[in-house]
Amino acid sequence: MNQIELNGLTFQYRETGEASAPTIVALHALGMNAESWDEVAAVLGEKYRVLALNQRGHGGSARTDTYTFELMCDDLLQFVNAMNLERFTLIGHSMGGTVSYLFSETFPSRIERLIVEDTPPPFSGKQFEVPSKPPGPLPFDWKVVPSILRQLNNPNPQWWANLTDIVAPTLIIGGGSSHIPQDKLREVSEIVPNCQLVTIEDVGHDVHTGNLPAFLGAVRSFLNP
Repeated sequence: MNQIELNGLTFQYRETGEASAPTIVALHALGMNAESWDEVAAVLGEKYRVLALNQRGHGGSARTDTYTFELMCDDLLQFVNAMNLERFTLIGHSMGGTVSYLFSETFPSRIERLIVEDTPPPFSGKQFEVPSKPPGPLPFDWKVVPSILRQLNNPNPQWWANLTDIVAPTLIIGGGSSHIPQDKLREVSEIVPNCQLVTIEDVGHDVHTGNLPAFLGAVRSFLNP
């Protein structure tokens, strides 16, 4: 595990592949960490440099007073700038997928290709109950949960409005039978200008762990058309 200082905060990341290879940056889901990408990175690392970032509050990265998608987006900006990445492929799962949409809307010229796993940007209508205390010891900062749920319950409408600003070729991978409404993924794929949707049926939300070969197949054919 590598360590880096960003804006006075310590972040950890995992690196796979040759430093000279084209770079893929991977962002994990809420409650997960960079290691959740290890099996994906082991395969993609044969042709790419894969950088999996522990987002704030997760793994060995900084615990902070505040957690928002916007702050995580800024963390990503600081990270890719520190790594001297002008353009790169971005892959995000769930919470990391929302950060990926936000980054790709805000800094479209930085993204070579965008891959989002089983998540649309947060949308109004679905309300989550915000729990007051953790169910027990956790491997991440509990404060992330109520912060992120509050944003999911009151999403910024610009996150959807700005989907048309994403210029990179985009792949959305749906899990079919997931708690994520698959019609919302279809909606996103119709709004983002250059986007395709691949559904891997009956896998659920964690597509890359539920069916790694199918996930990698979709990613590879997208990266090497």
